[in-house]
Amino acid sequence: MPRTADHELRRTQMAAAVHRLIAHDGLDAATMAAVAREAGFSVGLVQHYFASKDELLLFAYERLTADLLARVARITAEGEAGGQPIRRILLDCLCELLPLDAGRRGEHRVSRAFQARAMDVPAAATVAAATAAVVRGRVAQGVANGKECGEVEPATDADLAALELTALVDGLADHLYREPAPARSTAAGAVLADRLAAVFPGECRHYV
Repeated sequence: MPRTADHELRRTQMAAAVHRLIAHDGLDAATMAAVAREAGFSVGLVQHYFASKDELLLFAYERLTADLLARVARITAEGEAGGQPIRRILLDCLCELLPLDAGRRGEHRVSRAFQARAMDVPAAATVAAATAAVVRGRVAQGVANGKECGEVEPATDADLAALELTALVDGLADHLYREPAPARSTAAGAVLADRLAAVFPGECRHYV
C-alpha cells in the first residue's frame, strides 16, 4: 500500500530546521533552500507546504511560541499536582523563559529574531503580542489565586504585578544571553525569586 505522508510532521520538521538555522546563524540564514537542506527535503517540497518564506517563518514562530507555552503549562500542572505554593510554581515557570542552557539560549536568539521581525511584519507582531498576553495572563491569574489562598496581599493589583514580573524576566533573559556566566544565572534566579517573594509574602492556607 502507498505510504501516506504525515503533512503536519513535515511542517514541524521544517519549522525545527528554521529554528536551528536561526539559532546558529541568525534570521538571514533561514532561506527556503537552506531550510530544505537542513530538514532533508527538496526545495520544491518546502514550497509545496509554504508558498513563501514569510509563510514559513510565521509558522516557525507560531510553533516556537506554542512549544514554550506548552512547557509552561506542563510545569504549572506538575507544580499543582505536587502541592507546591504558587510562588514556587511561578518561579519555575518564569525561569523556563530564561536562557539558562544551550537549548534555551538558542530559543532566545530565535525568539528575539522573530520579535525584531515583528516590528515590520504585522502577522508576526500579532503572534508576539498574543504570546506576551498569554504569559502575562497566566502570571496575573497566579497572583489572583495567591490572593485567594493567602500568599498575596488582598490589595495587590494582579495585572500590574504580572506586568512587572514579565518585564523583569524579559530584561533578565537579554542580560543572561549577553553574559551567560554561571554566576550571572545564579544572580538572575535570585533576583527573580526575591521579586516573587515581595509579591507573594504570605503562606498558602491550603498547605499549612
